[in-house]
Amino acid sequence: MTWDALRYFNELADTTVTNNRLPHWNQSGASYFLTFRLADSLPSHLLHELNEERTAWIAKHPQPWDLKTEAEYHKIFSVKVDRWLDAGYGECLLKQTLNAEIVSSAFHHFDADRYLLHSFVVMPNHVHVLVSTDELQTVATLIHSWKRHTSREINKARNTIGRPLWQRDYFDRIIRNARHFIRVVRYIRSNVRQYPPAIHYESPWVRELE
Repeated sequence: MTWDALRYFNELADTTVTNNRLPHWNQSGASYFLTFRLADSLPSHLLHELNEERTAWIAKHPQPWDLKTEAEYHKIFSVKVDRWLDAGYGECLLKQTLNAEIVSSAFHHFDADRYLLHSFVVMPNHVHVLVSTDELQTVATLIHSWKRHTSREINKARNTIGRPLWQRDYFDRIIRNARHFIRVVRYIRSNVRQYPPAIHYESPWVRELE
């Protein structure tokens, strides 16, 4: 893997923006920083606060957004959610080694086939992933596959078949350039220092960056 092989955000390429509960950006073959969390990881009062603030902010910043506006969105809302997640709300099922290993194994399963896995960390109630997608692989499809498989396997291990495991939505950010890529690598490493038992992975070439 080399810097030249990475594809960053291209202002001239087609970009699809979709909205579920959160806005999502998709660009074919790009690299992404992804965060998704367990279903019980945030209390209802925090979710209510977040949704009200986000709805009001989006009303004042109608899409499509330029890079500056998107960066502001993530600075306000992604950072806030990360801080709440790090507080350790919920049952924190990913503290259990077996559950964390199921998630880790799912990330590795199609690495170098459907995507290139650069780095990830499995925290007690959420995960962060740095990945480059295949030309035919959308982020939504990729995350859905990870969630479906890990939900089935973790619920099977816990004898809780049918129980919702993951929150339905996710945060995604297209990597802008090499500097942005390095910032994300460092951020994932900082999570590992915060919670040392966490399962952490870096591809061999990423480990050589610094």
